[in-house]
Amino acid sequence: MKIITYLRVSTAKQGHSGLGVEAQRNAVQTYAASKGAAVSKEFLEIESGKVNARPQLAAALHLAKVTGSILVIAKLDRLSRNAAFLLALRDSGVKFVAADMPDANELTVGIMALVAQQEREAISTRTKEALAAAKRRGQKLGNPNGAAALRRAGKGNAAGVVAIQRQADAHAADLKSVLDDLAKEGITSLGSVADELNQRGIRTPRGGSWHKTSVSNLKTRIAAL
Repeated sequence: MKIITYLRVSTAKQGHSGLGVEAQRNAVQTYAASKGAAVSKEFLEIESGKVNARPQLAAALHLAKVTGSILVIAKLDRLSRNAAFLLALRDSGVKFVAADMPDANELTVGIMALVAQQEREAISTRTKEALAAAKRRGQKLGNPNGAAALRRAGKGNAAGVVAIQRQADAHAADLKSVLDDLAKEGITSLGSVADELNQRGIRTPRGGSWHKTSVSNLKTRIAAL
């Protein structure tokens, strides 16, 4: 039995640090060992779950096809929200095994692709709703100068401070579903969540970009709601 493996992480930082990679690698190597086979080639993709272009996946599928190898994936559920990935896997003609779902087949991934597409559209809708809610509250999206305006409004004014806190609470409530969606994709570290929020054009309550500290504050505020 010839085995080729495909691993994926969301950020370059995860790829360089090994965060998430080692667990996937251990899973596929354990599967290979159970079959008395060795991994002949490993492909590592560093891409966001929402990115459809998967050059390493395409290379892995091609090599598996021309060599008659089995493509082994560590966690199909981690990738199951990406319709493009699932459809490429289904239509490749390559025999594959997911270590976390060994009974998955072409029919399984076809159904998962339909669900993934629907969920992706729902995520997009919730993100747009969060942005619209912030805009209705008067937050200037994409304008870091909004921070100064909020500070001026609340400086020396207890009522203004309370208003700012309420706005931050409302903003946190709007973003709860967005963070839940990211968690389902395995995006949970403070840095990776900050990157995703910035990529989606979502600003902090004060109109700035997200960083680890602001994401930590957001999670704390959501937990207190």
